[in-house]
Amino acid sequence: MATATVDTALDTAHEDHGSSTGISNTKLAMWVFLGSECLLFGGLISTYLLYKTRRGPGPTNLAIPTDVFDIPFTSVSSFVLLMSSLTMVLALSALTRGDNAATRTWLLATATLGGVFIGGQVYEFTTFLREGVGFTSNPASSAFFTLTGFHGVHVSMGILMLMSLYVASVQGNLTPKNTETVEIVGLYWHFVDVVWIFIFTVIYLIPA
Repeated sequence: MATATVDTALDTAHEDHGSSTGISNTKLAMWVFLGSECLLFGGLISTYLLYKTRRGPGPTNLAIPTDVFDIPFTSVSSFVLLMSSLTMVLALSALTRGDNAATRTWLLATATLGGVFIGGQVYEFTTFLREGVGFTSNPASSAFFTLTGFHGVHVSMGILMLMSLYVASVQGNLTPKNTETVEIVGLYWHFVDVVWIFIFTVIYLIPA
């Protein structure tokens, strides 16, 4: 789905007309989509705050996510994701200059950093499961896995978009004329980075 979206944007970029807001319809659609995503994550974060300490009606000694956090590890993983915003900016800058080789390098770097973050999330989830904290263990763990899992899915979709742009560049279909397409993907990528700042703060830095 993400690949099809990027391909469609590449095919129609030269035909896109500006909206009454002064920006293209494609970019406006992305802003509207991101606005709806803010509501989604706002609801998920609120739910987590309500349930973060609830161990459920079962044994009170069951572990919840806050009992098994590895904050140093997650901090490093978060830094990796935030650095990917810088490489995304560099990719857009390189395309604007017409430097296709650098564009591909920075797109691949961004996707790789995103992949490292996802790998860290999978490792964290696996560690939680070994500690007896699963999705259905208690309300706190359900809220945690739902929130962070949804974010992980969004990062994975972003990686697919980035790799679609990389393939388009290799095939010679990504030129300075398609700058807006890369900018739109960049908006999405920066969004998932900013959302993670809020999630990381709420989950890992605010005491239970």
